Amino acid sequence: MEKKNLKLSRRQFLKVTAATGILAGTFSTASFIRQTVAAPKQGDPNINYVRTTCSPNCTGACGMKALVEDGQIKSIIQAADYPEAEYNPRGCLKGLSMTNLIYGPDRMQKPLILNGKPGSGDFKEASWNETLDYTAGRLKEIADKYGPESIGVLFQVGGTGYVQKGAVSRLATLAGWTMHHAYDQNGDLPMFWPMTFGVQSEELEPREWNNSRYIMIFGSNILATRIPDAHLLLEARNRGAKILAFDPNFTPTAAKADEWIPIKASSDAAVALGLARVLIEETLYDSDFIKTFTDLPLLVRVDNGKRLKAEEVNGLEKLSDVPAYREAYVAYNGQFIAVHPEKLDLPLDVMIEGEVDVTLKTGQIVKVKPAFQLLKESLNQYTPEEIEKLTEMPKDDLVRIAREMAGNKPLHVIYGAGNYQWYHGDLKGRALALLPVLTGNIGKSGAGISTYAGQYRIRFKVAEWWVPEGKKQNWLPFLYVLHGPTKTMKAKWPKNGIKALVVGWGNPFDQHNMSNKLREMVEKEELEFVVTTDFQMTTTCQYSHAVLPAVSWYEKTDLVATPVHPYLQLQQPAVDPLYDGKPEFWIVRELAKRLNPDFEKYFYPDLEPNQAAEKVIELLLKTGGPEVAGITLEQLKKGPVRLKSEVPGGRQIPFYEQVQHKKPFPPVSLPAKLEQTAQFVKSGRIEFYKDEDLMLQAGEALPIHKPPFEESEYALNPLAKEKYQFCYVTRNAIYRVHSTHSNNVWMNELQDGKPRVWLSPEDGKAKGIKEGDEVEIFNDRGTLKAYAIIDQGVGRKQAVFEQGWWSRYLKGASYNSLTYPFIKPTHELYFVPGMWSPNTAWNECLCDVRKVGEGL
Repeated sequence: MEKKNLKLSRRQFLKVTAATGILAGTFSTASFIRQTVAAPKQGDPNINYVRTTCSPNCTGACGMKALVEDGQIKSIIQAADYPEAEYNPRGCLKGLSMTNLIYGPDRMQKPLILNGKPGSGDFKEASWNETLDYTAGRLKEIADKYGPESIGVLFQVGGTGYVQKGAVSRLATLAGWTMHHAYDQNGDLPMFWPMTFGVQSEELEPREWNNSRYIMIFGSNILATRIPDAHLLLEARNRGAKILAFDPNFTPTAAKADEWIPIKASSDAAVALGLARVLIEETLYDSDFIKTFTDLPLLVRVDNGKRLKAEEVNGLEKLSDVPAYREAYVAYNGQFIAVHPEKLDLPLDVMIEGEVDVTLKTGQIVKVKPAFQLLKESLNQYTPEEIEKLTEMPKDDLVRIAREMAGNKPLHVIYGAGNYQWYHGDLKGRALALLPVLTGNIGKSGAGISTYAGQYRIRFKVAEWWVPEGKKQNWLPFLYVLHGPTKTMKAKWPKNGIKALVVGWGNPFDQHNMSNKLREMVEKEELEFVVTTDFQMTTTCQYSHAVLPAVSWYEKTDLVATPVHPYLQLQQPAVDPLYDGKPEFWIVRELAKRLNPDFEKYFYPDLEPNQAAEKVIELLLKTGGPEVAGITLEQLKKGPVRLKSEVPGGRQIPFYEQVQHKKPFPPVSLPAKLEQTAQFVKSGRIEFYKDEDLMLQAGEALPIHKPPFEESEYALNPLAKEKYQFCYVTRNAIYRVHSTHSNNVWMNELQDGKPRVWLSPEDGKAKGIKEGDEVEIFNDRGTLKAYAIIDQGVGRKQAVFEQGWWSRYLKGASYNSLTYPFIKPTHELYFVPGMWSPNTAWNECLCDVRKVGEGL
C-alpha cells in the first residue's frame, strides 16, 4: 500500500480546531473545555468523523473521533460525547498523537519470518500463507514434542478489547495452551484485595471523588498517570475535600495536594498502622460497622492462632446450610454464637475486646480472644514515636491526621500500583484498608479504598466467547516462567515447562520483569519459538521467530470497558487496515484452521472480520449478564453506554450491596465463579485476621509492617545490603503508556529523546553526579545508562527511572534487567488466575549509581 501525505491543509486545520474548541486547556480550564467542546459536525462530504475508543493499557478508554479524508486519518480529537458532563472531554496528548504510530516508520507492513539470530533484525518478508503455515507448523511440532501446555500465551488486559483478545483466549482454550494473566504479570494485582475483601480489585469511579471529604493518596500519581480524570481530583479539592499525598517523592499530585507527607520508601504500612492505633486508642472507630461487616468480633484460639470454629465448641453444632467454601466461626456476647458466614446479623453487644475461656467438644478448655483484641495488641508497637523512626513522618502529624480522617467523612484511600509493586505490597494494602474499614467508610458514596491500574477487570460475563463450550483452561502465573516452579505453588507447572510463546498486545521483551532473561531464553533456545502479533516493530518482534502484522484500534471492531469510568464503548474502524495488516480476529481464525480444521467453526468462518466481531459483540451483550442487560450494538454505535449496577444512579461504588443490603462478602469478581473467590474470605466478612498456616508462619495473620528487601534482596544475596543501597524505582511517565508511545516522535521531542534518572541533591553530591551527567544504574543482574536529573523533590537513596523505553533508546539494554522475579509464598496460598496469584514486585530492587566511566 502506498504511503500518503499526512499533512493537513490550512482549511482542514481550521475546520478541525474550530470543531474541537482548540483543545489546549489545563486542569484549571477543565470546566471551560467541557462547555466549549462539541461533537464536530459533518460539513464537508470529503471529511468523515469516526467515533472510536483509545485503547492502550492506561484505564482511560477515552472516546475519540478520527477525522478521515481520502481513506486516511488526518487528525484525532476528543469525542466529548459522554452523557455525564463530568467525563467530558477525555484524552491526552498520547492519544491525540496516535497517528505518529499508525503511519510511523515502525509500522508493520508485511508478515516476517526470522532469517538470522533472534534480536538481529534479520527477517525475510513473506506472504500471509507462508508465515501462518510456518507458525502453525512450529506450534504443532512443539505441542507434539512437549505437550500443548508448553505453549504460553501472553496477551494483555482484556478490557481494551473483549472481542479480539477473546479470540486468542478461545483458540488457546481449544488448543490446550497455557495462558499467562496480564494482571499479575504486569505487577498490577493488589494482593490485599483478595486477602481482605475476597475480590480481584475494586475502585470508586472518579466522578465519586467529588463526594469525598478526605482523600489520602499513597504512592499514586494521578496527575501523571490518570490524566483524563485528574481534573476530578482537583474539583473534589475545590469542593472542600482535603487531599493528602503520602509519597517519598514530590510528585505532580503531591504538588496539588493540601499536604504532602514525605515518607521513607515502602513504609506505608507503618503509617497506616500508626494511624489505626490512634483510631482505636482514642475510640474513633465505628464499632457497629466493625461488628456487622468485619471478622474482628470473631474469636481466635490463643493456643494455636486459629479461628475458633463452631463445630469445635461444646454446645454448638456445625451449621447445616453453610456452603463448602465457607466456614462457621464463633463470636461471644455472654454466650458463644455460631456465626453464619452468609448472614451479617451479629448482635451489636458482641464482644470485641477481652479474653474468655471456651470448652471444646474434646473437653479441652482454651483461651480465645476476638480478632479486634489481637489487632489492638499488635498495634501497641506502632506508637507515634516509633512511626516517626520508621517513616520519618512527624508524630504530631500522625495523631492530627488520624483525628481528622475520623471526623471527615466520606474518607477515600487511594493506593497506587507503584506502591504495591513491592514484595510486601499486600501487607501495605491490608494495613491501609484498616483506615476506611475502622471508620465505616466502605460501601458509601465517596468512600472506600481504591486501586487504579490498567484495564484489567472483566466488567461482564465473557465466557460464551472466551471459553468455548465450557472447556477447561490452563493458567500459569508468568513469574514462574522466569523463576521456575516452587514447592508451594498451587498453579500447575507444565511437565516440560514453557517452550514457546504466543505474544499479542504487549512488548514483554522490553516491558516485563527480567526481560533480559526472556531474551536469553530465546537465544539459548530454551524458548524454541516465539510468534508476535503487533502493528509496530517492537523489541519483542525483534526477538520473535515469526511476526504477524496486526492493526491499531483505529482499524478494527471491538468492545471496550474500563474499571474507571463505567462506560461500555465500541471501537469502530476509521480506516481500512494499512499495508498487509489484519485484525487479530482474522489472524487467530487463520491460525486456528491450520492447527486443526475443526477449530475454524468457532470463529465465524463465513464472515469478514468486522462483521464477525459485531456478531461476537451481540453474543457478549446477550450473555453478559445484568451489567449489560438491555444494551444493544445499535446503541453503542451511537455512543458510550453506562454499564448497569445495583447502586442508585448506576454509580460505581464498591461493596454497596454488601453494606447497604447486608449481603455477604465478596461480590462476584468476573470471570471467576463466586465459590472460587469466596474461599478467600471464608467468614463472609471483610477479613483482617488470616489463619492459614503459611500466614501464621510468616507472622502475617494480622497486617504488620515489614521493611523492604529483608526477605527478598538480602535473602537472595546478603552482600546486597552493603553493596547496593539505592532503591531502583521504575515509575510511569506521562509520555508513554507503559512501552506504547516509546517511539512517538512528539513524545520523544518533549523529552529531548533522553532517558533520565532522578536523584536527590544529597545523593548527587555524594556520588559526584551533576545535572545532565550520563550515569549508570546497576546491580549484579544488569546495567542501565541514563541522564541525571537532580531534583529536590526526590527522596534519599532512590534512583527513579521512568519505565517504558524501548531497548533501542537504551543502547540495547533493558531497564528491567535489574529486576528479579521474587515470589512471595503467601501469594501461593490459593490460585485463581489474575485474582490470587504471585504478583510482580517491580520496585523490590536494589541498585547503585555512578557516572559513566567511573566503573572502568
